[in-house]
Amino acid sequence: MSKPLILGSTSPFRKELMQKLHIPFLTDSPDIDETRLEGETPEDMVKRLSVGKAKKVAENHPHSLIIGSDQCAVLEGEVMGKPGNHENAVAQLEKSSGKRVTFYTGLCLLDSETNKYQLDCIPFYVDFRTLSADEINHYLYRDKPYNCAGSFKSEGLGITLFNKMQGNDPSSLIGLPLIRLCEMLRKHEVKLPPDAEPTE
Repeated sequence: MSKPLILGSTSPFRKELMQKLHIPFLTDSPDIDETRLEGETPEDMVKRLSVGKAKKVAENHPHSLIIGSDQCAVLEGEVMGKPGNHENAVAQLEKSSGKRVTFYTGLCLLDSETNKYQLDCIPFYVDFRTLSADEINHYLYRDKPYNCAGSFKSEGLGITLFNKMQGNDPSSLIGLPLIRLCEMLRKHEVKLPPDAEPTE
């Protein structure tokens, strides 16, 4: 690649997704205020925060391609944040039981040399089964998804909580829409898949 690629996140989930692309990248933590603005839609919020994170990281990485991403979960018009603890996670899953939760994932790819960026918001839909109190508690004690919006890890046992998942990019549910990201990177002539090392 002609420019270094920087993932503006310290999320282990996003880092693991990036590693699937087998291209070199660094990570940096964007320290910004993530408070939702009054009257702001969930889609607008995740797009604004994705740009904000990318621009914040760009301050430390000139002449680079910066990936910024943000995600929120929405149930019946209410934005659900990360639960932070067991009690809040129980409350979130009780509300989600038998209902559809929409996840909006913002994605920004910023060229810090030109300050130009590509931006998108990718929705993904999760239909929850009707969950018993025992199912909720047993799941939470197993996966401990307390730093995950919606209180589950779809890449873990969270998959057992669902009736259906619907969307164009399953990686967006984990926090980084790889299909859309690859499209953005190709516009910067990043080769995907990358050249393989010769084997004997």
